[in-house]
Amino acid sequence: MIYTVTLNPAVDYYIGLDNFQEERLNQVKTAYTLPGGKGINVSKVLKNFSVESVCLGFVGGFTGEYIKKDLVTNGVKEKFVEIKEPTRINIKMKTENSETEVAGKSPDISKIEFDRFFDNLKDIKEGDMIVLSGSVPKSLNEDIYIQIIKSLPKDIKVIVDTRGETLRKVLKEGIFLVKPNKDEIQEFFGEIYETDEEIIRAGQKLRDMGSENVLISLGKDGSILITKDKVYRGNVPKGQLISSVGAGDSMVAGFLYGLEKNEPIETAYKYGIASGSSTAFSEGLTTYENMKNLLSQIKIKKM
Repeated sequence: MIYTVTLNPAVDYYIGLDNFQEERLNQVKTAYTLPGGKGINVSKVLKNFSVESVCLGFVGGFTGEYIKKDLVTNGVKEKFVEIKEPTRINIKMKTENSETEVAGKSPDISKIEFDRFFDNLKDIKEGDMIVLSGSVPKSLNEDIYIQIIKSLPKDIKVIVDTRGETLRKVLKEGIFLVKPNKDEIQEFFGEIYETDEEIIRAGQKLRDMGSENVLISLGKDGSILITKDKVYRGNVPKGQLISSVGAGDSMVAGFLYGLEKNEPIETAYKYGIASGSSTAFSEGLTTYENMKNLLSQIKIKKM
């Protein structure tokens, strides 16, 4: 089984405007809501690919109910712990020239709610895979990902998609895959990278720090996968960018899809690229058919 952990989910409110002016009344042209959270996105894409997973984390209030109902509608399994405070609302604003995000305030999580979450981790067995992704609510210790990993059986593939100090600490536990984007890896090391060689060296540092594999997404410039003894470079297929939101999570889901099918890691990488790109070319998360339609355009080369 694949488990996805979303400690700090949200209801994402997407709005589209021609332009945004401060201190003025702005008219929204398009608007829709979706359950937000990196792990939730991964699980929903996996379900679109007919792969079962279980969402773990915390939800509360009317926004939490919205998330749970949406997952039920989409056939995604969940074992969220219900908390007293409401799940946050994020705003994703897109204009003709920019994309802007406003992150809502995280709910406080009590010790009782925290303990219930760890009880749910007992379902995880050897051979399962788990995705730890996204931010950690301020009411929880930033070491929570470490606590989760230490509570798991040894034969578990752990995929991490987070940033900053949380990532730095979790690498010490030894993980299967980490997936930063270019901005995140530059932020992590406090450096600016202009070439593939510089990005690869940074990725190798992440491997040395404890990640068996490193997948670095570079937006319109493609992506790089660094394994134990190989480096792969992937392109971006042709398509019109609609929204980058959820593209990285879809890339993780596509990669997991390949692993679940027992494909070689370079094939899993190919699924990841097609999945991430397909979401970027869609309003919402990719479907299996849209992902499959891009596969023929994906070109991977060894470096």
